[in-house]
Amino acid sequence: MQNRDVVFPSGRRALYDRNRYSPAIRSNGFLFVSGQVGSREDGSPEPDLAAQVRLAFDNLNAILKEAGSSFDDVIDVTAFIVDPESKFETIWKIVPEYWGSAPHPTLTAVGVTWLYGFDFEIKVIAKLPEATST
Repeated sequence: MQNRDVVFPSGRRALYDRNRYSPAIRSNGFLFVSGQVGSREDGSPEPDLAAQVRLAFDNLNAILKEAGSSFDDVIDVTAFIVDPESKFETIWKIVPEYWGSAPHPTLTAVGVTWLYGFDFEIKVIAKLPEATST
């Protein structure tokens, strides 16, 4: 098996080791980021929905930064929302704080019934800056 070029955000490696997955992997000029949730330092969910969404983006941005990237480099987003009918408006009011300006990345939003106690999860694929040729 090929070695994976794993990116760990500062101060959160124990959380990923405990749960046995990689937060992000660099491969062929891209960064594949695992789903990020609004978890506190100990891994527990932030109970307030708006704060949870902001924390999920903060956790995502910490990984992007560690890889030398930013949300401007994101090309594809998948968002998972528990009970999207009741939560979508709250979540989508927060998104512009992090999303940046057009052109925006592609987006797939999926309604789910369970996210391990969380209400929102975001996973992305970003093009790494050193691989920005067209």
